[in-house]
Amino acid sequence: MKKLVTLLTFFSLLSTMAQEAILGETPGIMRNGVIVHPEYEGPEPTKPEATEFYEPKVPKVTPGKDGAPPSDAIVLFDGTSLDGWVSTKDGKSSAPWHLNDDGSMTVADKTGDIQTKQHFGDIQLHIEWRSPLPVQRENQNRGNSGIFISGIYEIQVLDQNDNPTYVNGQVGSIYKQGPPLAMASVPTGEWNTYDIIYHAPEFNSEGGKTKSGTVTVIHNGVLIQDHTEIKGTTPYIGWPKNPAHGKGPLRLQDHGDDSRVSYRNIWVREL
Repeated sequence: MKKLVTLLTFFSLLSTMAQEAILGETPGIMRNGVIVHPEYEGPEPTKPEATEFYEPKVPKVTPGKDGAPPSDAIVLFDGTSLDGWVSTKDGKSSAPWHLNDDGSMTVADKTGDIQTKQHFGDIQLHIEWRSPLPVQRENQNRGNSGIFISGIYEIQVLDQNDNPTYVNGQVGSIYKQGPPLAMASVPTGEWNTYDIIYHAPEFNSEGGKTKSGTVTVIHNGVLIQDHTEIKGTTPYIGWPKNPAHGKGPLRLQDHGDDSRVSYRNIWVREL
């Protein structure tokens, strides 16, 4: 009887550990240079029930139709107003960009960046952008804008069509750090889509970075950043910096050269 109780206790513990592993609470560990998962060691279960669990319930999310956001999304811009945005210059005045009749917004030249009132940590971000017609200028001065996650990490927006530039500054790059895996832009004047998964960096009590942030970017259905490490801020000149921070805004760039870039259908899911 004692042996049976011990065995049942073991299988119960095994099921709990397996559940924690699937929920991401028990990561693999290094042992002799090899990753192992302790929850799967010991006598192997002989019944399927020993490796099944039913709690906690997985939340249900209703997908959006025809490009609409899913049911649990936080809508940041739906084309009706810029009420959820402010000027980055002072963090409080109204966003000065153009609100268009087609449900988009367009950079108002030399008015400065805009950012969300709400701040976020780990997110799934959906955003659509369009480079303007007629085409003007070349290199970094053609349809240039940027999407700054946490307010400081830029994913480049650029009219890259027949417009060569430095690869760590081209469309879809982590600016001045990580070139994209592919150039997947649609023709100039059409709408591009970025779907971005961002995990924020972590810092210790002294402000030192203990874990880098990462970003995955899917551009028009094509994977262009694959869980890429964010090495720090993305300055135009100089090395990346790593200031300690918590949640931050989503910031959109006014490049200051009549970029005329437009955005629409912006939403996030907090992870």
